[in-house]
Amino acid sequence: MQLGFLGAAREVTGSCFLVETADTRFLVDCGMVQGGREAPARNRKPFGFDPRSIDFVLLTHAHIDHSGLLPKLTRQGFAGPIYCTSATADLLEVMLPDSAHIQEGDVGRAKRNNKSAHDRGAASTPLYTMQDARDCLRQVRPIAYDQELTPHPAVRCRFRDAGHILGSAIIEAWVSEHGQTTKLVFSGDLGQPGRPILRDPTPIEEADILLMESTYGDRTHKDLAATKDELIGIVERTLHEQGGNVIVPAFAVGRTQEILYHLHRLTCEGRLRDLKVFVDSPMATEATRITREHLELFDTQARQLQQWHAQGKHQPYLRFTASVEESKALNQIRAGAIIISASGMCNAGRIRHHLRHNLPRRECSVLITGFQAQGTLGRRLVDGAKRVRLFGEDVPVRAAIHTVGGLSAHADQRALLEWAAQFRRPPQQTFIVHGEATAASALAERLRARHGWAVTVPEPGSRITWPVEEKART
Repeated sequence: MQLGFLGAAREVTGSCFLVETADTRFLVDCGMVQGGREAPARNRKPFGFDPRSIDFVLLTHAHIDHSGLLPKLTRQGFAGPIYCTSATADLLEVMLPDSAHIQEGDVGRAKRNNKSAHDRGAASTPLYTMQDARDCLRQVRPIAYDQELTPHPAVRCRFRDAGHILGSAIIEAWVSEHGQTTKLVFSGDLGQPGRPILRDPTPIEEADILLMESTYGDRTHKDLAATKDELIGIVERTLHEQGGNVIVPAFAVGRTQEILYHLHRLTCEGRLRDLKVFVDSPMATEATRITREHLELFDTQARQLQQWHAQGKHQPYLRFTASVEESKALNQIRAGAIIISASGMCNAGRIRHHLRHNLPRRECSVLITGFQAQGTLGRRLVDGAKRVRLFGEDVPVRAAIHTVGGLSAHADQRALLEWAAQFRRPPQQTFIVHGEATAASALAERLRARHGWAVTVPEPGSRITWPVEEKART
C-alpha cells in the first residue's frame, strides 16, 4: 500500500491524500489551496494522478480547503462516489456552487477590466463552472455517523464525529491487501472540546497509521470563560464607549453560527446589551438554515438556546442581508453595528467592502476568530500591517485588530494531545498534517516526548509505502 501526501503537508489548506493498493485507489479529501498569490496557480496544476483511476473519495467535511477541488476532479474524469456525512452533503449543496460562482466571477472581472490574455494567464477560464459543481454534487453519497461502509471489497470505513463544524468527521478506514488489513485514521480537522453547539471529537482507540491535524499544534487557546470576557470587552468598548462598529470576518460555515450563539447567549445572560447584528453573507445565511435542520448533532446547551430562540426570549436584533443593495447600505452605519461577513480570511467576499469602510476608523474594531493562512489579507491584519490594499486603494489600518483564538473551530495543542492520549496503544506511524511547518513540528515533538510515538511531518507531495521496509525505518 502507498500513501500520498498531495496536500496539507507542512501547510494548513489543500487537503488531499491518496491511498493506493494493488486493488484500489481512493482519495481522502480534495481541497483547494487558500492564501497567497500563488494559490490560484497551484489549484490549476494537474493532479498528481489520473482522476479517472480513482475509485471513490472519502470527504472529512465541507470546508473548501477540504472539498473545493471536487468539481475539478469530476470535470477531469472522476466518475465514482463521494462519501461524506449527511450534514456535509447538505452543506456542499451551498458551498460548491458558491465556490464555482467565485471562479466564474474572477474571470468575468478580469475580462471586464480589459486585461490581455497574457495578463490574465490561467485565469482566462474558470477553474470550474456552476454546471461542473452541479454535476459533482450528483456523485455525493451521504452516510450516517458511525455506520460502517464498504466502498470497495478491499476497504471498509466509518465516519466519526470530529466536532469541528457541522458534519465534520474523523475517518477510520480498514484497507486489506495480500491478506493483511491496515487501519488508517484520518483526523480531518478536530474541534476544541467543551465548545458550544457541536459535540466533542470522538475518541479513537487504535490505528496502524494516523494522519493528524496540527493547525494550532504550537499554541493553546484561552479557556471559554476568558474568551467570553474578551468578547464582551471588545463589543462593549467598541459599540458603547467608542461609538464604532465591530467587523467580524467569519467563515460562513462554523464560525458564523458559533459567533451568533455566543452573542445570543451572552444577551440572554444579561452580559451584552442593545446588540444590532448583521450577517452579510448569503452562504452563511444558508449554512445557518442547514445548521438548524440538524439539531440531532447539537450539544445540550445549543439545544436549550434553540428552544429559547423559538420562544422569542432575550433575542438581540439580528438581520440576514441578501441583496447587494442591502450589503452596501450597511456601510452607511457609522456606529453600533456588529457586521459578520465572509470570507473568513478576508481574501474575497463582502467582508472586503466592510473592511474598506471601517479599517480607517479608530473607533472601530475587527474581530478575528479563525485561522489566517499565510499570504491572506487576514494574516496581514493579524501581523500588524499599518496599510492594506483593497480595491486598488491603500487603506490605512486605524481600527483595533483583535485575535480571539478561543473562538477557533480547531483544537489547540492541549486538546490535540488529549485526543491522542485516548489511543489504547500508539499508532505504528503518525503523520502530522494540516499545519504550517512550525506548528506541525511542535506537535510532533510533543507527541514524541509525551507519548513516545513514532511521528513524521511529511514533505509536500511525498509518498510512503506500507509496511515500511526495515531498512527504510532506520
